[in-house]
Amino acid sequence: MADKPAIVLVHGGFVDGSGWRAVYDLLTHDGYHVAVVQNPTLSLQGDAAVARLIIDAQDGPVVLVGHSYGGAVITEAGTEPERGGPGLHCGVRTGRGRVGQHAPRRFPDRRSRTADPAAQGRLPVSRPGQFHASFAGDVPADLAAFMAESQVPWGVDALGGQVTEPAWRTKPSWYLITTNDKMIPPPAQRTMSGRAGSTTLEAAGSHSIYVSQPAAVADLIKQAASAVAAPQ
Repeated sequence: MADKPAIVLVHGGFVDGSGWRAVYDLLTHDGYHVAVVQNPTLSLQGDAAVARLIIDAQDGPVVLVGHSYGGAVITEAGTEPERGGPGLHCGVRTGRGRVGQHAPRRFPDRRSRTADPAAQGRLPVSRPGQFHASFAGDVPADLAAFMAESQVPWGVDALGGQVTEPAWRTKPSWYLITTNDKMIPPPAQRTMSGRAGSTTLEAAGSHSIYVSQPAAVADLIKQAASAVAAPQ
């Protein structure tokens, strides 16, 4: 594996790192070392600090992969030199400024939003009855039901976190545009990926494409990894 960069996977809001299992299996089968970050999702800076701990534990170049809010985490955490480029897919790719300026306004309308109003500093668990259609439309119903009932409340301070220096200003990036996404509409995804100058791939999938179509996600990650591979 010496000629392959390490892959660090960062999950988004309302979920945890276990959703990466199928992507992890595909990448490790192909000889990549893969680490999965478990965000506390209390604050953006806290999540970026946790991600940096995992990044710093890797040997050699690293490709960062962020799903949804995880895209903001790697945008903040991925500025270290000699660490490859952030691979973004279905991610909130931000410039300087508050994450919420780029994320919640991207939801198509209030009927599609799954989050209840914030309580005690955390966004409560998304309504299970809406989760499948809004968040995981192409995930099997039984798995989507489990995802809905095992959600992690999302910290309001994470949503309001300030990105300081976006990693994509100095690092190459990739973006998987999910054309059936009900959480971040495709036009918003194209705007975000275009502003970052990302290499893009499109797939007909939901916001949870990393669960429903892990091969498409793994293929984009391997494309990014090939571009930052360690010298032979």
